[in-house]
Parts: sequence; structure tokens; C-alpha cells
Amino acid sequence: MVVPELRAWRAARPHVVRIKRTVQPHVTRVAQAVQPRVTKAAQSVRPHVVRAAQAVRPRPVKVTTPRLTAVAATAGLALAAGAVAFAGPWDSSGQRTAERDWAASREGEGGADHGRSSDTSPTPPKPAPSAASVLTGLGGSTVSVPAPTQKALTSTLDRLLGDPALGGRRTAVVVDVATGKRLYGKGADDAQTPASTTKIATAVAALSAAGADHRIETRAVLEPGTKEVVLVGGGDPTLTARKEAAGWASLRTLADETATALKARHLNQVTLSYDTSLYTGPALHPIGSNPNLAPVSALMVDEARTDGSASGPVNRAADPAADAAVKFAGLLEAKGIKTTTPGPSKATNRSQSLASVSSPPLSALIERMLTNSDNDIAEAMARQVALATGRAADFDGGAAAIDAELKKLGLPLSGAHFTDGSGLNRDDRLTADLLTALLVKAGDPAHPELRPILTGLPVAGFTGTLSDRYAHDASGTGLVRAKTGTLTGVNTLAGTVVDADGRLLAFAFLASDTSDPSAAQSALDRTASALAGCGCR
Repeated sequence: MVVPELRAWRAARPHVVRIKRTVQPHVTRVAQAVQPRVTKAAQSVRPHVVRAAQAVRPRPVKVTTPRLTAVAATAGLALAAGAVAFAGPWDSSGQRTAERDWAASREGEGGADHGRSSDTSPTPPKPAPSAASVLTGLGGSTVSVPAPTQKALTSTLDRLLGDPALGGRRTAVVVDVATGKRLYGKGADDAQTPASTTKIATAVAALSAAGADHRIETRAVLEPGTKEVVLVGGGDPTLTARKEAAGWASLRTLADETATALKARHLNQVTLSYDTSLYTGPALHPIGSNPNLAPVSALMVDEARTDGSASGPVNRAADPAADAAVKFAGLLEAKGIKTTTPGPSKATNRSQSLASVSSPPLSALIERMLTNSDNDIAEAMARQVALATGRAADFDGGAAAIDAELKKLGLPLSGAHFTDGSGLNRDDRLTADLLTALLVKAGDPAHPELRPILTGLPVAGFTGTLSDRYAHDASGTGLVRAKTGTLTGVNTLAGTVVDADGRLLAFAFLASDTSDPSAAQSALDRTASALAGCGCR
């Protein structure tokens, strides 16, 4: 059998080669563990690959069962032969480099822009092609690939979910993504503290309300008739002052362009102010000052981190906006523009634009948020939902906006209660039924804008908050894609897995009153791995 080599693969090839050297030992271990199951799945998808091959005619590459097996294992079976097969690998921020390069290689062929533009580019980024349906091919496979039976799943999952490490309360749901049919339910409608799996709901609401291609702008403006320059925050938590911006909006670029604009006006000394008025309400989360989340501000740089890190808990600047303005002042001075000590202000509607930079599209921010369980991005996304729906951009407004947007999508909200976008608040309540419904909605071909939710989920043993889990459970490594959730006494896991027969399943497991977080996480990981190895009929 011969399958043409797709242009997407040609664009991704250099990056795959580079990543191969890093991940090959892990892939070898994974392949040895999953090869029997994946070989079976590869045989089931072979007819679909043949049909796809006949539609295009670039140069041929021979495809064998071992080749299909290796590709499937590395990509977590690629969401059941969907377009995500061309998505990996990932970079350190959670963005998939191969998809980005694929988008660039397609030039200007319509659709939403899912790449990261360079802020130094003289022209706006050209739109990349719209993502293909996440579950392309899965619908056709449902005729020949049977779904697990409720009886068999119950026998398998009841035993695993009975582990004492999962505490006094545990709920679970498993759903067949192709049909939306619930295959297993245990306390499906019982609302529990979801911890960071709340971010799945935040992501759905943000992509639905603001759009996957929405970008967040940070501006520098000049008040007319004065020498006052105002740095205006737009709510981009990924704005960076690092020398290597890596595709994120750059404060250095903004300062360079602002200095150029000021010199053109013969201004080399200005009064510098900063505007955070886009957000209202308290900056501190109800949990108070915490290394997991900076004070929420419409203006911050590198999430107000004080150690140069890009993810994880760390001490934050007490006033992110003032911290960002001081850094901006230093960058202006390096370009020959003297400034006063920055202070808070509000730009008027008469202000003149000097320069601006924009974040990558929301799709990229959502992926980074989910992969790294980034609380700062999550709270920013909640406020983006509020702004898009005309509500106050604060904790209450964001929570109300998320609830309203999910209701508009027809999702089951009985018992659900939102108080933030990150899940750090213990008063949040979600059900396993809602979490799986969110994942099914993200896989619905009618909602391609929600695709970054599935592609942004951490991959077991490889990326984000699952990179250091599954070390002793090779059966789930590379196959489970799931959002983690951890608070004291709370452990949750929700995501997708392709079972041994190639069926895509969405699952949500929530456990409360746990006493040993490590043991609880291991129990949840074993349960998700059991789905990956399950024919369950």
C-alpha cells in the first residue's frame, strides 16, 4: 500500500527529527508496552488511510503496519485518526510546533490564524487554514469499531474507583465521543469541587464567546497636548519582557516602536503612566496572596514572576502593573527616552496611538493554559468571557459569564457553580457529567473553534502536568490526554483516551476527602490507563 507524503508532514519533518532525539527513549518504552493494542487499532484504521491516500498524489511513501503503529503510539493514537495526527510535537510553552509550521507552510489559505505571529513583522499575520474537524474519520469507524459495553466497563471501573486512596467521595463518567452516549456513570450528577479541571469549562466559554482567533492587545498611547505616555493593559498575561519572546507579545518590541514614534515627534523625555482600568474589582483571588496566581491585573509581564520561570508556583510581584511599567520605562530609557517614575492613570478617548503588540490567538493561550494548568491565563480568560458578553471584568463577572456561555451551548449545568476561572476556589462545583459533556462538545465537528481544548490537554508521560506522571504505568503513557486537578483533599482527572479498539472516549473522575495526593493521583492514572487498554465488551 502506498500513501502520499502530505505537505503538512514535510513542514513538520525538521521539528520531528529534532524532537525524536529527546523523546525516542520514552517512545521505545511506550511502543513496547502498547504495541499489541496499537497494532490492532492500526489495522482497523488502515482502510480509512487508504481512502485518504487516493485523494492526493504527491510523492509516495510506503506505509506498513509498524509505521502506523509508531505514529499512533507517539501521538496518543492521534484522537482516532483525526487531524491532530499532524499536531505534535510540543514546545516548552505548550504550543505544538509542527502545527504552527504546517500553518505557516499553507501561506494564506483562509480560515482562522492558529499560529504565533512575530510582533516585528511589518504586516499582519496571514491567516492559516482552519483546523479540520477533530474527529475526522472517527464517525466512519463507528460502524466497524464497537463501543465498550456498560456491563464490561462497570466491572472494570467499579473495582478501580473503589480504591481507598480516592477518599470518601468519588464520581465518574465515561462517554463515547462519537455518539455522545454515556457508557459508565457513578454519581454523574453529584457536584463536587473540581479543582483545576474547572479550566476546561473556562476554555470552552472563552473560545465560544471571544473566538479562537481573538488576540489581546497591549498599547502605548500619547495624551494630546502633553508629554504623558500611557501604557494600556488589555489583559494579556503572556506579554513578555524576555529577550526571546518565542512568539508571545513582546514588551521590548512595544518599547522599541514607542521610542521610534516619540522620536518622530521630537520627544525624548516623557511622563509615564499605566492604565489597568479594563479590569474591575479586587485583584487578589479569595485564596489571598499565593505563589500559584499573581494578583489579577489587565497589565502584567511574564505573569509577574520573580525568578524567570514560565510555569509552576513562584513568588509574584505584589503589583504586576507597576512592575510591568517599571520594566517598560527601563526599555524606553535604553532607547534614549527618559521617563518619570511610572504611576497609575487612565487613557482618554482622545489619546493618540504610538504602538501596540498583540498576543497569539486565543487558541494558543488556551492550549498553554490547559497544558501547564496556568492559573494566570485562566483568570484572564474568565475576564475575556466577561468582556465579550458585556459583564464586569472581575471574579464575579467572569464566573457569571462562564455559566451563561455554557448554558447557551446547551450544556448540563445542574449543580454547577463557578466562582473563578482557575479552579483555585474551593467553592467551585462541577459534575462529572458536565466535564465529559464539555469534552464531547469540544470534539463536535460543528464546533471546530473548541478544538484547542482537546489538543491542549496534557499527554500522559510527555507534556505539562502529566509529564511526570505515568512513570510506572506504561500502558497509559502517550495514550491518556487529560486535565489534572489538585487541591488539599481533592484530586480530579478529566480528558480523552482511545481504547484498544480505536474508540475515542471522554472521561471525568472526581475524588474528594483524599488524604494522600500521590496515592490518589496514581489511582486516577490507573483508572484512565484501564480505559486505554479496554475493549470492554
